[in-house]
Amino acid sequence: MVTAGLLRREREQFGSSPFTGQTMIESKIQALEDDIGATKVSNRRSCRWLNDRLLLELVPRLGADEIKGLFAPPPWGEELPLSAFCMTSSAAAWDVFRTIDMDVQANLLQFHMRQSCADRKNSRLDEDEEIALNAWHRIDRQTREVIKRNFLPDLLRMYEERVRAFIQDTRGDKDLLALDVQDPFQRLLLHGVCEFYNVASETRSSTVREYGGDRLWKTTTIRKRSGTGAPPRITLVDLLTRKKNGCH
Repeated sequence: MVTAGLLRREREQFGSSPFTGQTMIESKIQALEDDIGATKVSNRRSCRWLNDRLLLELVPRLGADEIKGLFAPPPWGEELPLSAFCMTSSAAAWDVFRTIDMDVQANLLQFHMRQSCADRKNSRLDEDEEIALNAWHRIDRQTREVIKRNFLPDLLRMYEERVRAFIQDTRGDKDLLALDVQDPFQRLLLHGVCEFYNVASETRSSTVREYGGDRLWKTTTIRKRSGTGAPPRITLVDLLTRKKNGCH
């Protein structure tokens, strides 16, 4: 740093400091060089003195208030003034939210995200169940009572798979589906499944000649209606199973 003798000579020559007043920076540097040139110092030391002096004058030493200002933003310095929202009647609720722990905040957000996903899933399930219930009520009352009283899930599931595959076939090469069901009760179940999926079904009788005489043969033909749409997500067997188990 600059020696005390050199600084004292500066103050005596320039008054308080060679860098006061309206003198241009080049003039200030030249004045300091002239003053240093009058002393017996090496070039290296004189350059260091010049650099130190120049930095001190361009960026003077900070005072207590200035140093405090460097650390003014929280969390080091003084607290920020309260916002207008904090000074309202909801200040207590806002303060809890503002000072929430980071881990608690992350857990709270994850909980709400899971709740949102569950709500969307439940809403979709409620919509699908409503569609399935509307399809169930398309079946006439007597057939519904028979299906509930004699619940045969395996047989109903087999019929449903055939009908659903027929509805979802968009190639257009199959206009109708023919099923040979000879048992009257099973045919009643098949007609109930067709009503559930909004397709038309009709059973016709034909005579088949066999050894030992003629035989009456029943064939159920299934056709798509103009209002036949995509099959419900919830099948008839699933709907009846839920109701049987008391699930809503």
